[in-house]
Amino acid sequence: MNRKTIRQLPLHFMLLPGIVFALVFSYVPMVGIVIAFQKFIPVNGLFGSEWIGWDNFTYAFQLPDFRKVLGNTVYIALMKIVAGLVVPVVISLMLNEIRFQAVKRGIQTLIYLPHFLSWVILGGILTDILSYEGIVNQLLGSLGADPISFLSRNNWFPYVLVVSDVWKEFGFSTIVYLAAITSINPSVYEAAVIDGASRIRQMWHVTLPGMRPVIVLLMTLSLGNVLNAGFDQVFNLYNPAVYESGDILDTFVFRMGMLDFQYGLATAIGMFKSVVSLIFISVSYWAAYRLVNYRIF
Repeated sequence: MNRKTIRQLPLHFMLLPGIVFALVFSYVPMVGIVIAFQKFIPVNGLFGSEWIGWDNFTYAFQLPDFRKVLGNTVYIALMKIVAGLVVPVVISLMLNEIRFQAVKRGIQTLIYLPHFLSWVILGGILTDILSYEGIVNQLLGSLGADPISFLSRNNWFPYVLVVSDVWKEFGFSTIVYLAAITSINPSVYEAAVIDGASRIRQMWHVTLPGMRPVIVLLMTLSLGNVLNAGFDQVFNLYNPAVYESGDILDTFVFRMGMLDFQYGLATAIGMFKSVVSLIFISVSYWAAYRLVNYRIF
């Protein structure tokens, strides 16, 4: 063993907790995939239950609820992806125009704070705010409008999910875009000023093109989340009244497995989601490499 390897041994040992964590919580549980191909009975165990092949998958794809849930998942996830890209870009451009650093940092802190709150806490807050007696309906009442049951109306619930998700996460994404803006060469702005460009022109012709690689990168990587509509958020906000528009694959799997005890069916749907997500993630990383030369290794 050479000296360089000996010097790097502490760094390799630092990887051990992460490797052990990944093995225990990510790879060992993959043994349970066999449940998707069984009529699983807990008392018989993983290898004692009846093997039924692809029957769970066939049954799942024939369920009318499954098609609806899949549509909800893609629809909500795509809206979150689009809104999660547009809103932080706009906010970062606006923040970049603020010349008072104290005000800028204060706004950054305020919009970043919700990122640290769990959906258990935010779910309770949103339930109170959007209830019939909540502040939103009180405001609507003061304007002469009828109260709206945001969390029990199918035509409102998906948009509540999207808006609340953007509100929670856009502060974090804004920091990424602000970092991209700071990497733009100041001399480009100076050249634009000499050419007589206004602040709007500078934003359009200098700032946005300078942010383009990061925007394209995050947009491509977000493709891997097409089937991830946010279990924590939906689980803490939805109810049977909005299953039609708010039920997603993750919550459907939870109900099938934990409440209806259809373990084989739930595992089959979860495996379907994992395989499709793997394909999308692979495509997104390939596209990120081709478009902006991004690579993990």
